[in-house]
Amino acid sequence: TSSYYVTIIDAPGHRDFIKNMITGTSQADCAVLIVAAGTGEFEAGISKNGQTREHALLAFTLGVKQLIVGVNKMDSTEPPYSEARFEEIKKEVSSYIKKIGYNPAAVAFVPISGWHGDNMLEVSSKMPWFKGWSVERKEGKAEGKCLIEALDAILPPSRPSDKALRLPLQDVYKIGGIGTVPVGRVETGILQPGMVVTFA
Repeated sequence: TSSYYVTIIDAPGHRDFIKNMITGTSQADCAVLIVAAGTGEFEAGISKNGQTREHALLAFTLGVKQLIVGVNKMDSTEPPYSEARFEEIKKEVSSYIKKIGYNPAAVAFVPISGWHGDNMLEVSSKMPWFKGWSVERKEGKAEGKCLIEALDAILPPSRPSDKALRLPLQDVYKIGGIGTVPVGRVETGILQPGMVVTFA
């Protein structure tokens, strides 16, 4: 984006991959919850055991306090690019995430079509009714029209870089011809190329 390099951790939606989703989500500063707008699809996701509910709850529980909601597949609503459908989904998701602990006023809701690229990087001409998203939080307000601008409005967390280096290992890969590759996230301190580190 214009302000940040954003690393996307694409967590699978399917129930069989819930462990991967938890691993990915626990590393994130912000969650982008993708909700399908198609007839029946949204209803399945927001139902009692639906993935929309499950993922929003997991994200909050794992400490991801910033949220963006992308209302996807706007091209397959009835009629296509329906404002009423977007508003219905926004209302329903707002009410659910509020119960979990998110403040809906601080969450950007963006109607998008990933397939056609509507409102992803550029404003779509197919949704003239959408005047843009706006969020209010104690750090200030932000507004925009596209998903990329919502990513640009994420507040970066303050990282404890003044403390000793701590890097919990998530996984270790053995790659032929390259060697052993440890994977993890720097929680405190600073890691730089050429440093000699000891794993305890």
